[in-house]
Amino acid sequence: MITMQQFLLRQPAAPEETSTDKYYFSLANRLVETAAREGLFPSYPVKVVERTAMAVIGYYQDVICDAGVWRSFITECRRLYGHTVPFYDDGADDYMDYELNRIDVRFMVWYGLSMNFEDRRVWNPFDREILHGADVWWKILDDAYDESPMPEDFRMTHELEMHAKEDSDAIYKLGNWLFMHCYLMTPAYALTLSEIASRVDLSKEEGMREFQELMERSMGEDPTGPLALYLREWLYLIIEGKLPREKNKEPEVEHKYYTAFTKATGGEIVKFFSSYEELNSFFILALGWKEGEEHLPQMKGHHDFILMVNKTKGMLLARDIARCISHPQNPMYDKEYARLHAMELLSERGCCPGDLLKYVCENGWLPDAVFPGTDDHDTVARNWDFIARCYLQQYYRGD
Repeated sequence: MITMQQFLLRQPAAPEETSTDKYYFSLANRLVETAAREGLFPSYPVKVVERTAMAVIGYYQDVICDAGVWRSFITECRRLYGHTVPFYDDGADDYMDYELNRIDVRFMVWYGLSMNFEDRRVWNPFDREILHGADVWWKILDDAYDESPMPEDFRMTHELEMHAKEDSDAIYKLGNWLFMHCYLMTPAYALTLSEIASRVDLSKEEGMREFQELMERSMGEDPTGPLALYLREWLYLIIEGKLPREKNKEPEVEHKYYTAFTKATGGEIVKFFSSYEELNSFFILALGWKEGEEHLPQMKGHHDFILMVNKTKGMLLARDIARCISHPQNPMYDKEYARLHAMELLSERGCCPGDLLKYVCENGWLPDAVFPGTDDHDTVARNWDFIARCYLQQYYRGD
């Protein structure tokens, strides 16, 4: 069962208890009890089901009072993708903004279960276990919807102005809750949090101090949530309904490797190499690197390389993934291998650089990527950018 302490930790007013917390705490445990009694989500540990139930109740509280977090999510999904909720297309006419929707609950259940359980982290959103359990939970929430009280603490987003001095403290508090405890952000951020925690010794006082410093830095530098938006972007979407204006960029200067690379490849910005020896020869003969040396020796022992050049950023190198990419000039593409491994490029951090992944997917050169156990190429093809944002986070959106 979920404890009140666990529940309050995810509420905007934490650690204080508000007048409506007991109601939603009870409702969260009702979802958990129903899952246990009816055998929902049998493949998932109880703790994962509990975390997912709290995330679903967070969504429920949000839409009841239109706190703005969910509204910001679907607004940005529509801008990016032309549909409302990833995977579960809304059928255009029957989606109700600012109301409880079945497909919202389906998404939140998939998201909560997947992000919180490593064994099924990359899992089919149309798995029958997920859809059935989500629909049972949706019916419970739908039956309670008209009688549910306005959640007191979730209204903290209302009537704020980004640049109003008198709102600065409230916006800072909102930002902290969004990044650290919000139902929509924390599932996707969990792996980043684990990576940060692994860098320090949390059993020592100095390790705790270092951890806190790393977390402060992460709030300013790392994206979060299923769309991998930066905290500043989430705040602008919630408070102003739009993303912040981009800063004026410095004039771009063509990188020194770009001309030599494209001259050697006949204008192509990617090139494929089956071995380290081929790669090293290209560095020497095409780019003019020092002859007789083994360049990037850390790449020895690897294979299936992809080298990509950007006009202003320079070159990036990926290893051991070329067999997954159906580029017309890639002789190493292996459809059977790709059927088993292509999804890793979209879901495993550090497997494929973000710029290369975008280039490949925008051109349709990752056709074999599917969720494990399915042959549903279309779901991944339509949602590849969302999948990459959700799983890869800063490894996809970071520069």
